[in-house]
Amino acid sequence: MKSKFDPQKHHRRSIRLKGYDYTSEGAYFVTIVTQGRECLFGEIHDGEMIVRWWNELPNKFPDVVLGAFIVMPNHFHGIIFIINKRRGEVISPRNNIQGGVSPPLRKPTLGQIVGYFKYQSTKEMNEVGNTGTITKFWQRNYYEHIIRDEKELQQKTDYIFSNPSRWEEDEENSGNKNSPSA
Repeated sequence: MKSKFDPQKHHRRSIRLKGYDYTSEGAYFVTIVTQGRECLFGEIHDGEMIVRWWNELPNKFPDVVLGAFIVMPNHFHGIIFIINKRRGEVISPRNNIQGGVSPPLRKPTLGQIVGYFKYQSTKEMNEVGNTGTITKFWQRNYYEHIIRDEKELQQKTDYIFSNPSRWEEDEENSGNKNSPSA
């Protein structure tokens, strides 16, 4: 049986900062784009849209605090703070089936946090659409920027809040004549 994997076609170059520990405390600006840049979230009306699973992230990951975010018709911007509520490993109080102690909890990586958000929101969108199976909803990767200081945090926050007012000129807007997808 011939493999469908072609290393020339399917090579995946990491866009992450080489050697950086993405479990480190800090602030991260992320952009997640829908598959094919389809406008699945509707239109911009007064710049307000919300996503339930984004707000659930701190419940799933205790070391996560959310900053500013915005849902656009075909992409999402948000700021994630990874903090150090736990120092090192912590033993979970939950017992496993054999009556022993669960393995130590580890701090999640930024990729695991974004992956959880993408998976849960995809699952819910498929349930709403009554597709019965999980189809691709988000593009394969995501953009991230490590926020290094208060000035950058303010710049990214301003960018997020002003994004709806710039939608007509946005590269992600397929209705924009300057968009790569137009």
